Amino acid sequence: MSVYSALHRLRHEASAAPESGIVQVFNYGRDRKGLIPLWVGEGDLPTPAFISEAAGSGLEAGETFYTHQRGIPELRLAIALYHERLYGRPFDSERFFVTSGGMPAIQIALRMVAGKGDEVVVPTPAWPNFAAATEIGGARAVEVPMRFGNAGWTLDLDRYFDAVTARTTALFLNSPCNPTGWTATREELVAIRDFARERGLWIIADEVYTRFFYQDDRAPSFYDVMEPDEPILYVNTMSKNWAMTGWRVGWMAAPSRYGQIIENLIQYSSSGTPKFLQRGAVAALDQGDHFIEFQRDRATAAREIICQAMEATGRVRFTWPKGAFYLFFSVDGEPDTRQLGLRLVDEANVGLAPGDAFGTAGSGFMRLCFLRNPDHIAEAADRLTDWLMTRK
Repeated sequence: MSVYSALHRLRHEASAAPESGIVQVFNYGRDRKGLIPLWVGEGDLPTPAFISEAAGSGLEAGETFYTHQRGIPELRLAIALYHERLYGRPFDSERFFVTSGGMPAIQIALRMVAGKGDEVVVPTPAWPNFAAATEIGGARAVEVPMRFGNAGWTLDLDRYFDAVTARTTALFLNSPCNPTGWTATREELVAIRDFARERGLWIIADEVYTRFFYQDDRAPSFYDVMEPDEPILYVNTMSKNWAMTGWRVGWMAAPSRYGQIIENLIQYSSSGTPKFLQRGAVAALDQGDHFIEFQRDRATAAREIICQAMEATGRVRFTWPKGAFYLFFSVDGEPDTRQLGLRLVDEANVGLAPGDAFGTAGSGFMRLCFLRNPDHIAEAADRLTDWLMTRK
């Protein structure tokens, strides 16, 4: 028997995992001289020195051994205190579990509540990694397309709830949303909570962008409407707020009674997050509120620049995002956004992500990340508007 015959015995879920449309355009244009890269979900600032120095001190102190599977106590406490400041009430550090990034937090949450034959309902457009992780684990991600109209992006709750079947085990909600900027109201969160209670469903809440909200200090949250032991699994990351995308440090929040289960799943995935990296995360949470404010101020200014510029062209459809730091827009006469992404690299020297990477509801749209120096966003806006106005 040929050794290559083993290739035919790969799990279908693994071999069928989709190529990222974001990465496709990123790889195409990553080495272009002078290109303004607005395709991935990160800003242009390096991690602040006070965070890196704290991690460096841990490294110099020899903190390179295996550590607490749930995260070092100091970091779990720092996460709890951060939540206390943000939501104005006490939080038990036993609710929080450190993971090696936000994506492992999502994977662990899915392993807890969804497996072969199960379904998870996901509003789209949505960050593609959640649906892919669901499918790789053997469950099915059921897309519920959001609607785009004069009121911007809206989630039809009746349609969301009607997608639930006897196989459904969880509802997924990302608010504020990547890529649309849609943000659930408190009333919508209450309705989703009540429906999940009635049906005995889990909620997986991705509130990574809660601090990037343009109407208040933070977005409405399930934390505002939950009971202490509500079956809600929160996934979060250090990446966005504190410019730590490459660090791969995140966390889960869950009722503390599931602590041993979550610890076991961390053990069998990463065996814990490096201790010296956790030291940097402690510093970020304890000392980084001012940096979050600085990041949000930059995003607010950049949002103003890009939205006004794109409106002035008369060739694009979009709504000003209420949260997150992305502009999600369509261009008249350009339905194939994969090809459009490649053309914009070649013809405008700007890198954007194609909207169909975020589910079928994103077809015809492009995503632009504006968490950058406002001057760079102004230059990108000039390039894009020039391209739009000369290629009618």
